[in-house]
Amino acid sequence: MKIGIIGTGNLGLSIAKGLIVNNTITSLYLTKRNVESINKWSEYKNVTVTDDNLKAIKNSDILIFSVQPRQFEKILTEIKNYLTEKHVIISTITGFHVERIESILGDGFPIIRSMPNTAISVRKSMTCLCCNKVGEKRIDIATAIFNGLGNTIQISEKDMQAATVICASGIAFWMRIIRAMTQGGVQLGFEAKEAMRMSMHTALGASTLLIENSSHPEEEIDKVTTPNGCTIAGLNEMEHNGLSSSLIQGLMVSFDKINEISKQ
Repeated sequence: MKIGIIGTGNLGLSIAKGLIVNNTITSLYLTKRNVESINKWSEYKNVTVTDDNLKAIKNSDILIFSVQPRQFEKILTEIKNYLTEKHVIISTITGFHVERIESILGDGFPIIRSMPNTAISVRKSMTCLCCNKVGEKRIDIATAIFNGLGNTIQISEKDMQAATVICASGIAFWMRIIRAMTQGGVQLGFEAKEAMRMSMHTALGASTLLIENSSHPEEEIDKVTTPNGCTIAGLNEMEHNGLSSSLIQGLMVSFDKINEISKQ
């Protein structure tokens, strides 16, 4: 694949790292206004670092945009006359709808929106994808790229904001749960590092059970709970204090907020 990443900040570099490690590229162009911080990436085979977006576009078929929302429209306007039928547009910009991109470029290009999360830096992102009509024939390209950086799911664009809450904001929610487990472990007598390690790997184990067994959480909970046991006592106390309700309410508040922001 001949790929150009336009705007190689933290997210762009995470994507670049995955593409290089997975040997996905024929060539890779990385652009940034100030290239000093990313010059070392040019040491990799077939990787070019440049501050010239047009150079990247002319030498790439797949364009991954990872810039600030306020910069995106200007960049699209500057490059639109240099795009050809070979180009596939992949946007990682939150809140920038496909229809808005089409209004600038026209509706003849495959346009794919992706919403990865910060776990992309360790190739464990849950990335949500949607596209325009033309993009339906090319979305497999984006799926292949982001599957190399974690997992993907294709959804309707109308659900992208809800997916942002579950997957992107969700990283923070899970971090807070792990932190709470760690604090509880300290109160039970463990050193903080010990409690953190136990909490992290237990969370990883719980997710892996669901993934590997294709099971429901309650099915796995039933394997841990015994009549009049300590696990069910703890679960019931958490539910009495609003565990599930608080999580759901938090998701809904985040969803209301992202909808509010998108209207501004």
